[in-house]
Parts: sequence; structure tokens; C-alpha cells
Amino acid sequence: MYTAQGKIDKSGASALLTQYAPLVRRLALQLIAKLPASVELDDLIQVGMMGLLDAAERYQDDQGAKFETYANQRIRGAMLDELRANDWVSRGLRQSSRSVSSAVQAQEQKLGRSPTEGEVAQELQMSLESYQHLLREIHGCQLVYYEDFDRDDQENNFLDRQSKGPESMRMDPLTQLLKGDFRRQLIEAIERMPERERLLLSLYYEEELNLREIGAVLEVNQSRVCQLHSQAICRLRASLREAIEALAS
Repeated sequence: MYTAQGKIDKSGASALLTQYAPLVRRLALQLIAKLPASVELDDLIQVGMMGLLDAAERYQDDQGAKFETYANQRIRGAMLDELRANDWVSRGLRQSSRSVSSAVQAQEQKLGRSPTEGEVAQELQMSLESYQHLLREIHGCQLVYYEDFDRDDQENNFLDRQSKGPESMRMDPLTQLLKGDFRRQLIEAIERMPERERLLLSLYYEEELNLREIGAVLEVNQSRVCQLHSQAICRLRASLREAIEALAS
């Protein structure tokens, strides 16, 4: 199955494509649950299979990681790259997501606590019904984009700056975000959230339940789960904005 250089040979690669095709589908299903309805499952699976093929061609047995772990990263990375390349969420929706985060932050500063949906709607000068509709619309806007780390829409953004300089000083952006006080601030931000939204995030990201299953636990419909998830992410963005900007400076 392996060549003398420790790489997977062609027959082994073909067997891996068959063996790990269910993994591609599972990752696509997990990802599409967080995306707008306009994204097609088959498209994600097709891109994921290309990522799996790439993993089979690149993997070396002496890398220290199991193939499934390595393939998982390549498959998911291929799907995310395709989504970003095709601008799967409009700039308007991403701006709406930021507006909600700004409204949450403004109300938190005024009230000294996490605002209710009605209070956020009031800050946005919208009816509660319109605000909840907006939350459904922006569900799925939570993947990280370069501009999420921009300051004042400058071209020289945070992720670009982190990839410059001597090799020894470069740091993966996610590692940069999680180092130091940021992890502590993230934990504290989650602890300050309303209990229902904390539970939702735990079920969604730790237990990996789908929207229907989460709705059954919370005793609400899937549409309401989307609303609560969008609001929870906007709360986190609002709470962590200063921390992210500090890292970006």
C-alpha cells in the first residue's frame, strides 16, 4: 500500500477513496447544517472527494498522524476553500451579522448584562418579528472570513500580517487567537451567555447534534434553533471584539 518513500501507492489510494467516502459525506452533512439552503450537499461531497484524493496523494506514513486525522483536515479544508472561493454568503448578509453583533455590544454596555432579543431589536430599530427573521437569514454566516479580522476595512488585515515576517515568527492564525488571554476571554464570554444559548452551543459544537435534535432538547422548532444559534454567535462576536482587535493591532 505504501511506496519506499512512505507514500500511498495508486492501488492504496483507490482503496482509501472507497473506504473513506462515508467520511466525506459525514463531514459534508455536518458542514451543510451550518450553511444557507442555497448550498448543495452534492457539491460539497464532490469537493470533499477531491480533498480526500489530495490527502491520499500527499500523506506520508512517517508524518506521525493517522491517515483519517490527516484526511479529515484536508477534506474539510477543501470544502471551506470552495465555499469561500464562491462567496457563498453575500456581503450584505455578513454585514447584517456584524450589525447584530454591534447592537448586542451596545446594549450590553448600556444595560450591564446580556440583552434580550427585544432589546437588541430595539437597538436595531426593528420589530421583534423582523429581528427574528434576520436571525434566520444570517444563520450560516459564522465561518471565519478574512474580513472578520479587518480593522476599518484596510487591505492589510490581521491574517495577512500574521503570515508575514521570518518563518520562525509566523504563527497559525487560530493558534494566535487561542494563545494568551483570548482562550480565557472566550470561556468567560460563553459563561456570561443566557443558559439556553450556552446549552445550544454545547449541543451544536460538542455533541454535534443536528437542528432537529437540538430543537427536541430545547422544545422548539428548527427555525427557532437557527435564530438562537445566530444570536449566540453574535453575542460571542460582540464580547470578543475588543480581544480580536487587540490581537489584530
